[in-house]
Amino acid sequence: MGESAKILNPDKKVLMPEIEGTQCPMAHQLSAEIIKKYREKYPEAPLVVYVNTTAETKALADITCTSANADKVVNSLEADTILFGPDNNLAYYVQKRTDKKIIPIPEGGGCYVHKKFTMEDLKRAKEKYPNAKVLIHPECSPELQDNADYIASTSGIIRIVLNSDHEEFIIGTEVGIIDRIELELEKIGKKKTLIPLREDAICHEMKRITLEKIERCLLEEKYEVKLDKDIIEKARNAIERMLEIK
Repeated sequence: MGESAKILNPDKKVLMPEIEGTQCPMAHQLSAEIIKKYREKYPEAPLVVYVNTTAETKALADITCTSANADKVVNSLEADTILFGPDNNLAYYVQKRTDKKIIPIPEGGGCYVHKKFTMEDLKRAKEKYPNAKVLIHPECSPELQDNADYIASTSGIIRIVLNSDHEEFIIGTEVGIIDRIELELEKIGKKKTLIPLREDAICHEMKRITLEKIERCLLEEKYEVKLDKDIIEKARNAIERMLEIK
């Protein structure tokens, strides 16, 4: 995400509070070699990549997407066959919402946190909270998507809980979102029961960013994000194409 900020603001100084062990593992699953292989096999298919990818990967893509707009991005393209990566579960989510043929790349790509969730987890949660609505992220498995009440991006999950009349939710995404939702509920004087689908659904890379590291970053201006100008230009084209979609 730091790279994306730099790509969109190349003349600004972009700082990261920490660089050691903070990069998303999924972002590195879609390499230039894999892209080349699929481009050769499907030369007419545009490549849509998740924003959770490296700057180099974005530079090789036709357009980027988020979990909130992935289906809209795909449906905006004229081609009937789309290369989509690196999250295979998000590709499944999109495939259910388009008539186009989605080719997920690479094989087995996805978020290790969301891959932890199983149908057994869901069954246990529903047995304990039978009246709770199941709200999950589209990075969850196809089986979970097919059995959820709601599938939404991080911002979508927050919005649904805040605006819904339901009082209980089983949340299938990184557990830190529950703290965020509870803060938002407190602001509007509401209280709801939020049940994590798994207590250990933790993104260790995100958790390495702390308030102390943010303070140090601002005081010392360490860990500036630097990218090759050619990479910035090509990656920005892919991001800006996404931003143009209404």
